[in-house]
Amino acid sequence: MKTITIEGQLRTEFGKSATRQLRSQELVPGVIYGGAEEVNFTAPAKAFKLLVYTPNFQLAEVNVNGKTYRCILKDLQFDKITDELIHVDLLELVEDKKVVATIPLSFVGTAIGVKGGGRLETKMKALKVRSYPRDLKEKIEVNVEHMNVGDNLRVQDVKTENYEVLNSPRIPIASVVTTRALRQEEAAAAPAKGKK
Repeated sequence: MKTITIEGQLRTEFGKSATRQLRSQELVPGVIYGGAEEVNFTAPAKAFKLLVYTPNFQLAEVNVNGKTYRCILKDLQFDKITDELIHVDLLELVEDKKVVATIPLSFVGTAIGVKGGGRLETKMKALKVRSYPRDLKEKIEVNVEHMNVGDNLRVQDVKTENYEVLNSPRIPIASVVTTRALRQEEAAAAPAKGKK
């Protein structure tokens, strides 16, 4: 799995004026929690780019004062006006402690219904799962080859080893729908059958 390395500094001053000062230097305050201690740090805004502006699930290795923390992204705050990143929450990965993570879905194969003229519509991009850090993956692969026109794939149909899926089981994640061209084709074929 891809890991982004972030070089951070321990944060010693708090409060609005200290935070404003950091942001004026293009530094973003962050917190690492979930481990033995909570770590408040700052890092350059550009150091977070590869972690924040991507649909991919990645790990972050944050180096603060000579200590490295393996983390996953938990929460972000953006400025309402400028849209700049203003705060980052990271969860430290502890080997024997389960974590909740949002893992992207990757749809694999071409559905039977798509080959027959239908269209695959994806309704969800990711699933929320609980798992041990060692079992975290970049994506959850979902095979859609068996899907025909009118079929729905639901959360409960996704089989993932070592993951406890936290989304509601009945929520559809993908379906194969009829396209206008396929409807016209079927409409044209119907009267022809009736004449025989």
